Amino acid sequence: MIRFSKVNKWYGDYHALADVTEQVGKGEVVVVCGPSGSGKSTLIRTVNRLEEIQGGQIFLEGKDVHDKSVDINRFRTQVGFVFQQFNLFPHMSALDNVCLAPVKVTGKSKAAAREKGMQLLDRVGLAHKAEAYPQQLSGGQQQRVAIARALAMEPPVMLFDEPTSALDPEMVGEVLNVMRSLARDGMTMMCVTHEMNFAREVSNRVWFMDQGRLVETGKPDAFFTNPQSERAKRFLSDLRSH
Repeated sequence: MIRFSKVNKWYGDYHALADVTEQVGKGEVVVVCGPSGSGKSTLIRTVNRLEEIQGGQIFLEGKDVHDKSVDINRFRTQVGFVFQQFNLFPHMSALDNVCLAPVKVTGKSKAAAREKGMQLLDRVGLAHKAEAYPQQLSGGQQQRVAIARALAMEPPVMLFDEPTSALDPEMVGEVLNVMRSLARDGMTMMCVTHEMNFAREVSNRVWFMDQGRLVETGKPDAFFTNPQSERAKRFLSDLRSH
C-alpha cells in the first residue's frame, strides 16, 4: 500500500530522514516509535506531502507520491490524516466539520454528506454531539471528530501523528478505542505514538527510528521482548523506568 525507497530529507544541514526503505502492506497497522526528534512525524508527513523529500521515492498503491504530475489536492483525498492538535474549524459544528470536504472536494450533495457524516459520528461515539462546536467538546471528543472527518473521504490509508499526545490521560483511551476498531475493520494505518500498549496490542509491526534512520522493524512481541539494536534496548528501558 505504501512503499518508501531510499527516502531522504534535509532541513538545511540537518538530515531529518536518511535512506528510509520499508513498506506497509494493505490492511497492516504500523506503529512508528522512537525518541524525540528521530524523524517519526516527518516520515508520515512525507506520505501525503505535508513534507517534501529531497531524495528517494514514496509510492502509494504503486503511484509515485512526489511525482511532479501529481494533483496534490486530489491525491490528499486518498490519505486520511489525524493531527496532534485536532485542527477542527472552530466556527463549524462537529457534523459540518465532517461534511465539509466531501461537499467541497468531491461534490457530494449536502444531504448525502450529512447522512454519511452522522454514520461516522455514530461510529466514533459522538452522534449526540453532531451540532456541538469544537469549544463545547473535550479534547478526546474533538480528536474523535477529527478521525470521523478524515474517514469522510473514504481513504484507503489513515495516518495518525501522535493523536493522543495533546490529550489528558483519561481521554486517551476513547481515541485509542476508535483506532482499535479501525484496525479490526482492516484499515491500513501508520501511527506515530508513544502509547506502547496500543503498539503491542494493535500493530502488526513496529518501526523504531533514531536520528532519521529506520533502525529496526519487527513484530510487536519480538520488538518489546527482544529488541535487536542497542538504541532500541535503551529506548525501551528508559520508557519502562519512566
